[in-house]
Amino acid sequence: MDQLSGIFSALADPTRREILWALRRGEATVAELAAPFSVSQPAVSKHLKVLEQAGLITRSRRGTARLSRLQAAPLKTATEWLIDYRAYWGESFDRLDDLLDELKEQP
Repeated sequence: MDQLSGIFSALADPTRREILWALRRGEATVAELAAPFSVSQPAVSKHLKVLEQAGLITRSRRGTARLSRLQAAPLKTATEWLIDYRAYWGESFDRLDDLLDELKEQP
């Protein structure tokens, strides 16, 4: 799977998006990340593995704790890809506005 596909695949799940949102404040353990969810720590660990494979987090050990940390650079790649479509939609809406103006002018 290419990097962009992996990023969007990882972001497709709302739990993973919430985990990323939580990690913006700094590194956290699996238990800390699992606390707000009604899923088990092993389930959160599976989500973390997907995020790690997509390059959106890194994981390390501190003593017995396994810490996860946000890696925001891949999000920039996804954002840049989406920005291209933002221009497309802007142009499409401009063309639609022009067409509507033409239709208003017709008898």
